[in-house]
Amino acid sequence: MLVDSHCHLDFPDFEGERADLIARAKTAGVELMVTICTHIRKFDQVLAIAEEYPEVYCSVGTHPHNAGTERGIPADEIVQLANHPKVVAIGEAGLDYFYDKAPRDAQAEGLRIHIEAARRTGLPLVIHSRDADDDMAAILREEMGKGAFPALLHCFSSGRELALTGIELGLYVSFSGILTFKRSEEIRDIARELPADRLLVETDAPYLAPQPRRGKRNEPAYTAMTAAVLAETRGVSEEEIARQTTENFFRLFSKVPRQNLQTKAIAS
Repeated sequence: MLVDSHCHLDFPDFEGERADLIARAKTAGVELMVTICTHIRKFDQVLAIAEEYPEVYCSVGTHPHNAGTERGIPADEIVQLANHPKVVAIGEAGLDYFYDKAPRDAQAEGLRIHIEAARRTGLPLVIHSRDADDDMAAILREEMGKGAFPALLHCFSSGRELALTGIELGLYVSFSGILTFKRSEEIRDIARELPADRLLVETDAPYLAPQPRRGKRNEPAYTAMTAAVLAETRGVSEEEIARQTTENFFRLFSKVPRQNLQTKAIAS
């Protein structure tokens, strides 16, 4: 069993096709998916998908690209929305200095508000970080000093130091199709070094399809391709990577009923 810990099933790329892509995911061994919110003001659309499909859970939050337009949404509102049983994470929130689509101070402000919501709910914060390693590490260290919170560095493509800082602070690290790209040897070196009990896999679908699907639309079924490369990178079997990353998922995303894993184990 595998889990796609980060996808965007509300995006128009999947309109009218969600039931089929979920079926394809299950055929590929991907039994659970978390569809990630990028606009709190569009959260209802994300939640509706999670409510419709038993295999799908969701998060609530504002992507750093949207931090300017959704500035000022308080942690209280995020916490309230997170009460729904299908909401299992906060975010994605973070810093993106590559595109800089929102003012950097708005991104940092939004990140800290989401950290507060994660701290108060106990739900994992899904962190987006791109070209912002130093500032991200500084904020994480400062905020963790105010009180621990669970978190995940999603779609990891940053440097080794941020990965190790995350591990030191108790975070998890998730790898996407980027891990499979020919020029991603540095990312594979990081994946090889990190502790097994902190690793997850994801697609970030519809983006970042792994080899050999690179350049095409991504979907949750392709989690299996990334997991296979992670297994090869770490010198373990695909079965072991599936077992470990799924166990890690349930430990971090603790609101997801573990019966999903237990039922599957009994059935097999």
